[in-house]
Amino acid sequence: MAVMSEFGFQQFSIYEMFGPVPTPAFETREELESGWGRNWGCDNDIGRLRAVLMHRPGPELSVVDTGKPLGFVEGYGDQKAGWYYNSNVPPNLPAIQAQHDALTKLLRDEGVDVILTDKAAPNRSKSVFTRDSAIGVKGGAIVTRLARRVRRGEERPVTQALAAAGCPILHTIHGEGIFEGGGFAMINSKTAVCSVSVACNEEGVAQIEGVLRTLGIELIKVYLSGYRIHIDGMFLMVDHDTALVNQDELPYWFIQKLKAMKIRMIQLPPDESAFSLNCLAVAPGRLVMDANMTPRFADMIDKAGLTVVPVKYDLMTHNGGGIHCSTCPLVRDPV
Repeated sequence: MAVMSEFGFQQFSIYEMFGPVPTPAFETREELESGWGRNWGCDNDIGRLRAVLMHRPGPELSVVDTGKPLGFVEGYGDQKAGWYYNSNVPPNLPAIQAQHDALTKLLRDEGVDVILTDKAAPNRSKSVFTRDSAIGVKGGAIVTRLARRVRRGEERPVTQALAAAGCPILHTIHGEGIFEGGGFAMINSKTAVCSVSVACNEEGVAQIEGVLRTLGIELIKVYLSGYRIHIDGMFLMVDHDTALVNQDELPYWFIQKLKAMKIRMIQLPPDESAFSLNCLAVAPGRLVMDANMTPRFADMIDKAGLTVVPVKYDLMTHNGGGIHCSTCPLVRDPV
């Protein structure tokens, strides 16, 4: 409360001098750089990539036991121990690490700050896929809650790595919510899309939507069929107005919405591996992609005016993911 001095001048209370300052908002550059060291977060999926979270594959892959075939599908697994591997070709750790190191080097050569987790959670053979454990949004990151028991626990080392890097954690999916980062994409700075699926339930989506609402971002919900898990297997922004899509797996109404938003869609050819769509934009129209794409798809990408930076990354597909899955963007330039 203000008081008058003996000279008639108004004196202010300590509270008024050092009171609350809600403006500017937390996620503004000024606030983030002064309090958190850098302008953390992403409000798009294509701006120049400045920082990314990754995990170098390591001893966690030694849990794969070829004496435990899944039988009903390709690969190996142990439900009780909590792991599975998607290929009958057992992991060759040195070769897998060499491909991951090549991707890491490529990103660093592109000027990206690669932040690595220290270790994997015990028995979590899919820890390399950091995309699923966190989502970079304007102002920091959302830590997700992985849907399947065989992946639950990957969130902890990711959280520790975010904290060590100084990245603000805006929210952690909790309660009975489940959500995986592969189920989320930004179309532009004001519009995001997510899958509602076996990996992203209504409660998890509601929590994501709550965070986005404070940032002024609309969330479009796409309901996937059957056991399809992530929207990044069928939709990926690669330039200001361009997306790679698998139209056969997207609902018609969403395709029409993208057309109304004047998004140019490059359709994945029928003979192309779905992992070719699993790529990463490091700048508008500049894509890090698996070198194994077909000449037909490469020609389509070239004719669209996009630039491809190729890297051999096929061994990671044996574990069920690709380049996009292996990278969790934490800082992008606005576009």
